[in-house]
Amino acid sequence: MSYARVLCVGLVGVTGHLVEVEADLAPGLPGLVISGLPDTALHEARDRVRAAVVNSGQRWPNRRITLNLLPATLPKFGSAFDVAIAVALLGGSGELPLAPLDGVVILGELGLDGTVRPVRGVLPMVAAAARAGVQRVIVPVANTAEAAVVPGLRVRGVDTLHRLVAFVRDGAPLIEPPRHVPPPAASGPDLAEVAGQGLGRRALEVAAAGGHHLALIGPPGAGKTMLAERLPSILPALDDAAALEVTALHSIAGLLPADGGLLRRPPFQAPHHTATIPSIVGGGAGLARPGAISLAHRGVLFLDEAPEFSRAALEALRQPLEHGRVLLARSRGGAEYPAQAQLVLAANPCPCANPAGDERCECPPQARRRYLSRLSGPLLDRIDLQVRLLPMRAAELMAPDAHESSAMVAARVVAARAAAASRWSALGRRLNAEVPGTYLRRPPWQLPASDTADLRARLDSGSLSARGFDRVIRLAWTIADLDGRARPDRHDVGEAIQLRTGEGT
Repeated sequence: MSYARVLCVGLVGVTGHLVEVEADLAPGLPGLVISGLPDTALHEARDRVRAAVVNSGQRWPNRRITLNLLPATLPKFGSAFDVAIAVALLGGSGELPLAPLDGVVILGELGLDGTVRPVRGVLPMVAAAARAGVQRVIVPVANTAEAAVVPGLRVRGVDTLHRLVAFVRDGAPLIEPPRHVPPPAASGPDLAEVAGQGLGRRALEVAAAGGHHLALIGPPGAGKTMLAERLPSILPALDDAAALEVTALHSIAGLLPADGGLLRRPPFQAPHHTATIPSIVGGGAGLARPGAISLAHRGVLFLDEAPEFSRAALEALRQPLEHGRVLLARSRGGAEYPAQAQLVLAANPCPCANPAGDERCECPPQARRRYLSRLSGPLLDRIDLQVRLLPMRAAELMAPDAHESSAMVAARVVAARAAAASRWSALGRRLNAEVPGTYLRRPPWQLPASDTADLRARLDSGSLSARGFDRVIRLAWTIADLDGRARPDRHDVGEAIQLRTGEGT
């Protein structure tokens, strides 16, 4: 037999595609050619695979070898094709009977000694195989726990090419995935630890309930970072679909924990202010990798000292914030990643950052304007809540612990989100922040003119943009959901204006 075919999976962005690895061995000058849009790592596979085959005690076919990766129009990236290439070569040379591998997807990178090494992105690859109707997959032993997350698949692991050859020839058993034992719930930061700042706590609760973006502006020590770090603690746990999305993104980035289970807690990303554009929105040579905003998908992206970030990096967030996805175009094809993260900005009101606040600020008005103008108007217009925190007072700091815990606030958030999901289910939306403004301005969801008179006046005077108008309405719906009312009233709209503009804070 001079032809063999083995199944593998290629990954473009977060989307997997079933790939057929074809091997044709013909008489002629010995050599190996790989076609099907391989990248540099795949071109180098010829040397890795040859050494692995020989060092595993197998005979390398001394013939002209042509490898083709179908579909040939799909770009192929990475080293996850190594094991499939080796098996296809041995099958085409007649060394291996490939009947036991019929309909089986094979993933893994080969070391020169024949060991099978783990690869990134196994979870989305295996999920793509399941969608294509595949029922059995063979992955590196270090990736078995991750692959076993996908239901309906029989997952087996290999640690060496020799073990896989023994399975095909003699039926020797492969390695079963370990039994997943959920780790104990980690005790993270709790909202009860935040002293004072009733307005900040209220803004955090509204942001969590409606999925709104949040900006916290205040002097050092006011609690901006403490509040932001506790936002994930009041967000609901991820459901199965969201957990699979988040886990797949972390798998591609190589950031999954050792247990390989689904990530159920909303992720939290807090890049340093020196972070580059590719590290925030994604990028890199070859296949673009997900950035911090995609790794924060279904969770929180926190930019502390936001005015210190480069203006270009901040402006790059505008499109993902608006559409919930980021498309990274490259010469060999684009990669699209989900980016539905809640953005939280923290900033001092001025360069001197006097802990006493505006009362003792030493900065001239021009310097204050220049400092906060690093957060551009178009970016801030996409931030639903813009809250100014006051300096901490001794009475607040020394008060006995009487603040609500994260668990208590999270219960209200869950109830508010359930109300919003029930209301917007016909639109395919789950959060108030996701509802298009056109729906909120039309019956039956349009609010009475008497309740929105102040809001309309601000729009007509130019102090509020059309986008800001819609975001205030969304905030009002979230406030009503938190307070258990079916519709917002005039007071809800007033509080939403205050949380949106920072007036009176």
